[in-house]
Amino acid sequence: MSAAPECIILVGLPGSGKTSLYRDRFAETHLHVSKDLWPNAPQRERRQQARIAEALSAGRSVVVDNTNPSAADRAPLIQLARSHGARVIGYFFDVSTRAAVARNASRTGRGKVPNVAIFTAAKRLDRPTIAEGFDQLFEVRIEPDRSLRITEA
Repeated sequence: MSAAPECIILVGLPGSGKTSLYRDRFAETHLHVSKDLWPNAPQRERRQQARIAEALSAGRSVVVDNTNPSAADRAPLIQLARSHGARVIGYFFDVSTRAAVARNASRTGRGKVPNVAIFTAAKRLDRPTIAEGFDQLFEVRIEPDRSLRITEA
């Protein structure tokens, strides 16, 4: 019998390294689900939920790469993952607005967001807890060399 799929939920400010972590650690094994993949599409939330459900139903693990700032934002994702028997793992990017703005400044094109988006997300950002329904939580910090340090929370 195969292991249950994982639903990894990335939580952090724009520019905190979420997509970099996905590319470095999960790209070969997990489906990347992000509202940024279809920025102008109607009903992005519904589209995202359908994509996650489809992958988990097929036994495929996913990484949800959005800001996911509050427990209320994360709750539907956790519920959806649970309904498909998936393990729910959170990665919290403990990154200052200053560091996120600096990382964002080095971006180009659609990857770069207005700085106001970083500050708006920071006002809503809640550190995730096991009580929300996560099976496991990790904390991610940016090192001086811009690498990401991951520790179990």
